Formats: sequence, C-alpha cells, structure tokens
Amino acid sequence: FSITRKSTNEVLFNTTGYPLVFEPQYLRVKTSLPTNANIYGLGEHTNSFRLPPENTVRTLWNRDAYGVANGTNLYSDHPVYFEHRTTGTHGVFLLNSNGMDVKLQTVNGATTLEYNAIGGILDFYFLAGPGPLDVAKQYAAVVGLPAEIPYWGLGLHQCRYGYQNYYEVAQVVANYSAANIPLETMWTDIDYMYERLVFTNDPQYFPLSRMREIVSDLHARGQQYIVMVDPAVGVKPGISKAYDRGQALGVWMKNPDGSNFQGIVWPGVTVWPDWFNPKTPAYWANEFQLFFNPQSGIDIDGVWIDMNEPASFCTYPCANPSAEAISQNMPPSRTSPPPASTLSLPIGTSVPSLASNLLKRDSMYTNVLNPPYTINNAAGNLSDRTAFTNVIHSNGLIEYDTHNLYGTMMSSTTRDAMAKRRPGLRTFVITRSTFAGAGAQVGKWLGDNLSTWEHYRNSIAGMLGFASLFQVPEVGSDVCGFGANTTETLCARWATLGAFNPFYRNHNGDTSISQEFYRWPTVAQAARNAIDMRYRLLDYFYTALHQAHLDGTPVLQPLWFQYPKDANTYGIDLQFFFGDSVLVSPVTQENVTSVSVYFPDDVFYDFKSYAVTNGTGAAVDLSNVDYTQIPVHIRGGVVLPLRVSSAYTTKQLRKKDFELVVAPDRSGKASGSLYIDDGVSITQAKTYTAQYTYSGKQLKVSTKGSFDVGGLKYRTVKLLGVQSAPSSVSLNGHTLASSAIAYNSTSHSVAVNVTQPLSSSFTLKWT
Repeated sequence: FSITRKSTNEVLFNTTGYPLVFEPQYLRVKTSLPTNANIYGLGEHTNSFRLPPENTVRTLWNRDAYGVANGTNLYSDHPVYFEHRTTGTHGVFLLNSNGMDVKLQTVNGATTLEYNAIGGILDFYFLAGPGPLDVAKQYAAVVGLPAEIPYWGLGLHQCRYGYQNYYEVAQVVANYSAANIPLETMWTDIDYMYERLVFTNDPQYFPLSRMREIVSDLHARGQQYIVMVDPAVGVKPGISKAYDRGQALGVWMKNPDGSNFQGIVWPGVTVWPDWFNPKTPAYWANEFQLFFNPQSGIDIDGVWIDMNEPASFCTYPCANPSAEAISQNMPPSRTSPPPASTLSLPIGTSVPSLASNLLKRDSMYTNVLNPPYTINNAAGNLSDRTAFTNVIHSNGLIEYDTHNLYGTMMSSTTRDAMAKRRPGLRTFVITRSTFAGAGAQVGKWLGDNLSTWEHYRNSIAGMLGFASLFQVPEVGSDVCGFGANTTETLCARWATLGAFNPFYRNHNGDTSISQEFYRWPTVAQAARNAIDMRYRLLDYFYTALHQAHLDGTPVLQPLWFQYPKDANTYGIDLQFFFGDSVLVSPVTQENVTSVSVYFPDDVFYDFKSYAVTNGTGAAVDLSNVDYTQIPVHIRGGVVLPLRVSSAYTTKQLRKKDFELVVAPDRSGKASGSLYIDDGVSITQAKTYTAQYTYSGKQLKVSTKGSFDVGGLKYRTVKLLGVQSAPSSVSLNGHTLASSAIAYNSTSHSVAVNVTQPLSSSFTLKWT
C-alpha cells in the first residue's frame, strides 16, 4: 500500500515490493524512503537527533539502562517518527506496545525503513503535516495533549542518591541559601526508606518528626519537597504494611500458575503492582494517603517514580530470588552511623532575596519467553532483569504485550493518587519509563547518564526528542551527570545548559563525588547567571507550556522546526530553541571557550547585550565564552515578556514586575504573548493574557482576563535594532519626557520607562 500527499501527489509511505508479514509473533512492514532521508524519533535513545539512514536499528523494549549507551534501547518506547523533506513534513505512528526493531537501511542507494514487531497489531496513524509544527500538533491530538504543571515545577531542583540522613538533606538546603543560588525544590532518593521499603522512612536516619520539620521549613520559605517512590514492594510480611495490604487485595502481577511473580529490587525480594487490576488504583492511592498524609506523614509536593520499566536485579531465569538477593546484598547496609535525632536544623524559615482502554484477545503465541524472532534488546533475553514476559495480568493480558506500558500505567495511577491528596491542584510527577501519550500525565527525566562531555551533548538531542516529538514537554537530564565524577568545568557548562531544560535538576549517584552547584566557585557563578536568565524568562516559557497544553505546540524546537527550508539545520542537535524564539547555543567541547553557532538567514539579538547578528545561513565562531556563561539569542520577530529581575523562589518571582523586549524581524515586525494564572490549579477560575504586536514603530499591548495580577507593572519597553535615537516617543498619545527614554548607541537599543499596570492595554509609538 502507499500513502500520498494529496496536494502534491508526493508518496510518503510505500510498501511496494516489500511483502507484508503478519504472523502471531512476527509482523513486518517495510517502506521505501528518499535517499539520505531526514528521520527523527523512534525513542528513547541517545543517538543523534536525526537518525543516520545508512544502518540504524532502533529497538523498542523498555529496560533499566544505566549509562544510557548509544545505539541501545533505553527506558521508554515511542514508536513514532517524523520525516522532513524540503517539500514538507509528515509523521508515522505505529500504536503497538510490543517489542520491535525498526531498521533504517541504505543498500545500493535505496533507503528503507522496516518494522519488525514480535506481536500485537498494525495500527498506523499517518500525520499529514505539512509543516513540522503541524505534525507535532496532530500527534498530540492522537496521544493526548501535555498536562500543565505547577509554576514552581520550573524552578531548580536538587537531589542525590546517597544523602545519608535527614540532617544532610537540611544542610544542602542551607548551603544553597548561603551560596545565594536559588533552590526551588529539595528531593530525596530511596535513602529515606527503611531497608529500601517503599512507603516507609528509616526511623534512625530519617525520623518522621524531623522529615516533617524539614518539609514545614521548606514550605515556610516558599519551597517544595519531593521523594522517590518505586513500584516494587518488598516481600516483608509484618514489616511492610504496604505489602500486607497489597497481598490481602491480591494486586500483584502473577505467574502463569497464579502465584505472585517475584524479582529483586532494592529491598530484596519484591512483587509488583498489576496496573491492570481494578483494585490497584485504590490500593495505590490509599498508600499515598497514608504515608504522605499532610497531618501525620511526609507532606510531599510532587513525586518521583523510578525503576518502572519494570526493573529487576534478578538475572533470568531468576530461579531463586531469595538466594540471589542475599548474594547481591539487597537491601544494602547503611555505611554511616545515624545522626542524633535532636540536631538543630540549619534551614531556617526565610530565603535570600534575590492510557487508553485495552481489549482482551486470545493469544496465538507459541513461546513468549523465547519468541521466534529476536529483537536487539541490549539486556539479552526479554525477561532478563525485568518482569517475565509470561506474567499474567488480572484481565488476562500478558506482559509480553504490555511490558512497554508498565511505566506509563504507573505514571497515570500515581498522578491520580497525588491528585486525591490535593484535590484541584496540578500534580508534579517525574517518571523514568514512558510510552506514547505519557506527557498527558507526567514529566520525564532522561535516566542514569554519566558525567561525561558526550552525555552532556547527548542530553540536548534527548530532550528535543521528548519535548519536540513525543509530546512530553517537562523533560531534562541529570545536570552534571548521574554516574562517575563530574569536573568543575563540565558541571559549570551543564549548569548553564540545564537552565534551558524544561525540567532542571542536579542529581547524581552515591558512588560519585558531591556536585551541588555550590561546591565550586565557577559552578556556583555559572548557576547564578543561568538561573537569572531562566527565571526572567520563566513566564515566557510558562506561556509556551500553556500553549502546548492547548494545541501541542512544542516548547523546545530544533532549528529546522523554525527554518524548514534550510537544509543546513536538519542535522543540528547542539543548538535549539527554548520556546519558539530563544536560541540556545551551548559550548559543547571540553576546555574551550569558543563555540561555532549556526545562524539561519534571519536576524538575531544577543540576549544580554542586545547586539545584532544578521544571519546568513552560515556558522559564526563565538569566542571568549566564559565557563559561567552560555550564548543565548533572541530570534527576530518576537516580543519577549521578561521579569525585571530574578528571585530566590518562584513564589518571590511572581511578585516581580515585567519588561518587554521588542526584537523586530527584517520587516520591522514582532509579536508575542503572555499567559498568567495562579500557577497551581487544574481548573482556572480566572486567567490573564496579553498580546503584543509591533509594526510601523508602534507597539500595541492588549490584555484580557480577570485574574488579579495585583500591583504588577510593565516597567520598561526595550526596542532592539534601532540605528539612531528616536526623536519622539508617545504613550497612549502623550509624548514622554526625554528622561524616560534612553538610547544605547553600542547595542542600538532604546529603553523606554512606561510604568504601566500589567492589567492595562496601551500603545507606544516612536518616530
């Protein structure tokens, strides 16, 4: 069969000459592609953003993938690709949760894409475009529009696997304050648990009363707290109440003989909730209500879910989980004595000012443990270090078909559990494993990367995949790297790059050196500088997130999304747009202070100096880029709403006034928008929107909505690219005094003091 674009008669998908194979455990569909095809997607992976068409195999089978090795299957399954041509863009989505290899090959000049699935059905969606943003929106309409997150979720997050006790957690919070580095949310990994048992806290190392005190202090300072929750529940009758309650309800995944499927995770021998069991959502919500109870438990603001591929430490065939858990020393022993339970916390109470329905069907599979077609799973056997593929769910489905859905089903169930804790408020859930449509429920971090320059570079393509293609906008890497030891220069560069990840978190492992931003002077200054830019841009980006929720417009964009006719942009994955207008071009090599930046044929303005760059569709070398800086440019044609200054918390930030930066395109026009709500509610009773249009030396600001913005004001309007000082400036028809106007002949910019209420509409003209 073939799929043709009606307007141009261009063939987009063509299986002619390639026989379709449809067997119970092997499905093959093969299509021809243009030579040197531009294919993007088929994640999760750490390949280049544009997949090499010569010999690439993308395996889709979710696995625990420490080190996120190039060319291997990782934590998530997104069987969708975008193909871009100079004539347009289209997308292909195969809604199939089974394991598969997707092969891109070029043989004798002929390029093809071939699906090799080990089960399921062929349920294709063809997304017509014709532009890349159109395809993104069409895909969002199929899998679900992204969820809105709380405003505070865009602040800086700090975590580490290996914080030894409650006092160390509190000390990190205090150290960020002392270093004057804005910290929004403090996290704790599984260290807080008693013997690594989910829904417990260690009474000696993380006593409940002290944890509640930490959370209380954070909340008093306008900050938040998040902990990890794993899906695996330790088989510890009488010790783990979560296990006892789940066992009584019968909510665990089952072996074919009806017994509980068991494996090994951090607490030792474990079982896993069966998300298909109708009793599981209530069970999970109850555990959250009990352990995270605001009055008697740890009152978390968000939650981090991990190990949900699902991951197991047990090597297939895992004949004796108990013996293997002992040999692996699970749960691991504590390596330090407990702190005194009466230590005074150093935090203080002030901060510095600065899925869809599935139908059961009869299986015709002959061997789900060792299927006849072997996909290129980096873990080897499909059941190795995960749930066995012959596990039976309560509705009769088998893990062989549903494996890749486990993390996303946990995500939606966890989101519902969090929503029941705080009815009416947006949830903030970060997961490791995802399937198509996960962004409608949760955010995603890119897993256990390493502290290397290669992984620093790979993180850009990784987040572009999720935010630009897969409709999971709240995404980011472990800043400075999770495994191995970072360096001062790598962490400094990553602190600046991380500030332009939608999800911005410093996190690393227990065997690595400490890497909080305050550990090195260079890193601390890099973080301050980058957070200053991020926080001033936060409402611009929050507006982009709101638009994504409305129609699927990506919040991060590769250059070719904005310049689809420029073939030079098709392979660029070390630069990207933050929102649709802020070009980020990080230094990506070790021990250098220069970077080659590609500027399409357009006008750009330096974010800090406002200096103009007239792009010619060529690379420009930027030199003397200090380790505490990152090159950022404004694309011509935009009006940027910025906070006039940064703040220590997002709660403080929301009290800062605004300025407008008008960056005209070559025709002298620009536009932009601003969206404000209360930042936390799922349903907004009142909102505020502003539209900005600039043309013919006139800026119009039009506002609507009844959300109370208080006394917030537009302090200044800055016009960029002005070759000479204006002779006259008027506000709403009234000529302004010369003292309200400042022209900078170096940056060719004009700053006008307007001091207009944010709730007002006004017109500014100059001649």
